Amino acid sequence: MKRSAALAVVAVMAVSGCSSPGKGSAAPAAGTPSAPGAAGGSGAGGLGAASQSASAPSGACTIFPADNVWHADVSKLPVHRDSAAWVGSIGAQAHAHPDFGSGLIDGAPFGIPVTTVGQGQAGVKVSFEYADESDKGPYPIPRNARIEGGPNADGDRHVIVHDTAACKVYELYAARPNADGSWKAGSGAVFDLRRNDLRKAGWTSADAAGLSILAGLPRAEEAAKGRIDHAIRFTAPRTRNAYVWPARHAASSSTDANLPPMGARFRLKASVDISKFPAQARVVAQALKQYGAVLADNGSPWFFSGTQDDRWSNDQLNALKGLKGSDFEAVDASLLMVDANSARCKP
Repeated sequence: MKRSAALAVVAVMAVSGCSSPGKGSAAPAAGTPSAPGAAGGSGAGGLGAASQSASAPSGACTIFPADNVWHADVSKLPVHRDSAAWVGSIGAQAHAHPDFGSGLIDGAPFGIPVTTVGQGQAGVKVSFEYADESDKGPYPIPRNARIEGGPNADGDRHVIVHDTAACKVYELYAARPNADGSWKAGSGAVFDLRRNDLRKAGWTSADAAGLSILAGLPRAEEAAKGRIDHAIRFTAPRTRNAYVWPARHAASSSTDANLPPMGARFRLKASVDISKFPAQARVVAQALKQYGAVLADNGSPWFFSGTQDDRWSNDQLNALKGLKGSDFEAVDASLLMVDANSARCKP
C-alpha cells in the first residue's frame, strides 16, 4: 500500500440512515457537513483530532455500534454522479472475485484470518515502519496469531486480533513475528468496537483507506445465520489521490477524476437476480445490495475480502464470480454523514 493522502470535499443532504445489526433499516438521516477540507491537501502525519464519539451501550461486543456507517443501509441512496466513470475505471466487464474461503489456494490459505483473544492475553511490543501514523502498543498478539496468506506469505500479511473482552480490534499490516514474541509491522491501528471514532484525518491504518479491516469482512458465522449486516471491503486496480468519508487516507499519486477515491461506496444493483445463488453466495450478494461495498485498498478489480474460515464453501462462493463490474453502481454515501470526524450516522 502506498502511503500518501489527500482530502476530498463531501456534501450532506437528507436521505436514508443506518440500521441496527440484526434489525431493519432506521429512519432517514440528516446532518450538516463538517468536512476536513478541499481535495488536494497533504495528509501525512494526521491533520486533525480523532472524533470522540459517544460510546455504545454496554453489553455484547458487536463490530461497531448499530449507528456506525459500516451498518448503513445504502439501498435507497442516490447513484453518485461519477458512478459510470468509477465503475469503468475499475472494470465494467471485470468479474467479481470472493477473495476468501476455505482450504488452500496455490498452497496457501486465502482470506483474512481473525485471531480471537480474551481476557488475560498479554500485550507485546510492536515496532512500525510508519510509526507516526500507527497506534502505539502494546498489542495483545499471541505467538500463534494467524497471518494473512500464512507465515511465509509475501503479500499484505495482515494480522487481525479481536479482543472480545476489551471489545477492541488490533490490526497490523505487513506483520512479522520476532523470536522474542514481539512483532514488527508496516503500520498498525487499534479500534474500540463500542465507539464510532475515526482515525486522525490523513492517517493510514492496517488498510490504505485508514479504516478497520475487521468491519468489512463477511464472516462464516454471519452467513450461517443468513444475514450480513454491514458493508464489505473491496479493492480496485487504480484509485485517486483523494479519500471520502469515512476513509481517512489515500494511496495514489493520480489526480484523474475518473478514478474512485478511497472510501467510495458501491452497491450491487437492485435489478441483479441473485435468487438462484447458493446460500452463502446469496447472503453475501444481498449484503452487497443493502449495505454495499467500501473501497479500502489498491488491488485486483472487484476483489471482495472476507475471513479465512473452513466453514466457507468455496463452491458456493464461486457463484459470486458471475457478477461483473457493470452490475455495481457507486452511491453518494456522504449523504449519511453527521460529522466528518465520526463514523456515526444520524438515525
